Amino acid sequence: MTQPATADAPAWAARKLLRAARLGSLASSMQGQPFASLVTPAMAPDLSVLLLLSDLSEHTRHLRGDPRCSVLAWGAAEGPNPQTAPRITVTGLAETVADPVLRNRYLTIHPYAAMYAGFGDFALWRIVPLNGLYVGGFARAARLRAADLAPDATAVAAIAAAEADIIAHCNTDHRDAMAAIAGGPGTWRLAAVDVDGCDLAQADRVMRVAWSAPVADAGDVRRELIRLARAGRDRPGDDAAAR
Repeated sequence: MTQPATADAPAWAARKLLRAARLGSLASSMQGQPFASLVTPAMAPDLSVLLLLSDLSEHTRHLRGDPRCSVLAWGAAEGPNPQTAPRITVTGLAETVADPVLRNRYLTIHPYAAMYAGFGDFALWRIVPLNGLYVGGFARAARLRAADLAPDATAVAAIAAAEADIIAHCNTDHRDAMAAIAGGPGTWRLAAVDVDGCDLAQADRVMRVAWSAPVADAGDVRRELIRLARAGRDRPGDDAAAR
């Protein structure tokens, strides 16, 4: 059954924000000099931050010399003041990983990167969050430990084991439901599933959709997808609802 929303609401909000991040800022350092750069993160099923980095980049040289780093991700501001935007900073140690599953996860979220991902100077990096700071807006800050951010390991494994079957079933038998969830015209497909939500894709466009609460198994995923599809079909004026 669906896990209850985490007791620490900022941790759940931070997880959703990280999962939805397509753009972020990486802070590295070289001989004590801080350096910030733009990156395009993706989250592994266990919420590790994945980055596809070139060996020619300044920040990559920094990480090879000192793996300590942080990643900042943010959402949309509530109004004209950017300070109202939710944001999450996670700190950790960066390491290269030669894992085809994680590589595929990254390219699922950033499909355009496939054109250069195979170049010899590019490598996949992983940052396991050790600490975090979530700011939900003015006077809404919360410090988070690794244990606060990390999803349940048993649930992560269960969803990972069922993911391929869930994706194949939805894209073969429930394309109308995927369009209803996406809420837009065109052919949408289910691209990825994890304990916190799913990703829908249309060509190079990838949309993040969060569950109502963290899930524990394939049955929970099915219930969440049904809920989202029904909600999508009930949206007034939704093109997908007419299918």
